[in-house]
Amino acid sequence: MRTRVDHLVIAATDIARGVQWAEKALGVLVPRGGVHTTMGTHNHVMRLGEELFLEVIAINPDGPPPLKPRWFGLDDPSVRARLDRSPAFLAWVVNTDDMDGLLASAPMSWGRATPVTRGDLRWRFALPSDGRLLAGGMLPYAIQWDTPHHPARAMPDLGCRLLSLDIHHPYPEWLGEGLDAIGPVDLVRVHPLPPLELPRMTARIDTPEGVRLLESMPGAGAC
Repeated sequence: MRTRVDHLVIAATDIARGVQWAEKALGVLVPRGGVHTTMGTHNHVMRLGEELFLEVIAINPDGPPPLKPRWFGLDDPSVRARLDRSPAFLAWVVNTDDMDGLLASAPMSWGRATPVTRGDLRWRFALPSDGRLLAGGMLPYAIQWDTPHHPARAMPDLGCRLLSLDIHHPYPEWLGEGLDAIGPVDLVRVHPLPPLELPRMTARIDTPEGVRLLESMPGAGAC
């Protein structure tokens, strides 16, 4: 089972506000993406590698509400309260070539494989029935693309690359076991925290302006 980091997720209550936050953090423009009709969201996306990208996502105010909770906890009151204060690096997603095998191997419920589309793109996304963040965003969602080539290859190359994703957690063994169960994930490192400290993530991204950091707010998501 091949498992790799697929994309990083910055969430916001308003897409323009989220894009502004991301562009200030990285020093580059984040191109427009599209609309997820099934999920009631829209996004901007930016390439971070041959098969890796950054997504800025928000609820689409012009679309109908979805029939199920939105992904990334966007309908969770605690997540929405957090995003009301500021956009945030909220979650991450892994790419698998065996979604059924990944879900069977996961030590906890990763959700059900749900078909999603955006324009000509088709994929399956492991979506928890309540849309919750997995381990407050520290554990990834899973995606399997139903396309000949990864969509990042069609995105403009702005010279940005993900160097590493560091996850700091008070229960690193538990988190590490969860990641190992779905296959070793390149670029991801788990670090211990004292028991009473809140988990957090740091993505190191090489940009034309030098290495920039995307840091999640400790405790930004609901478990």
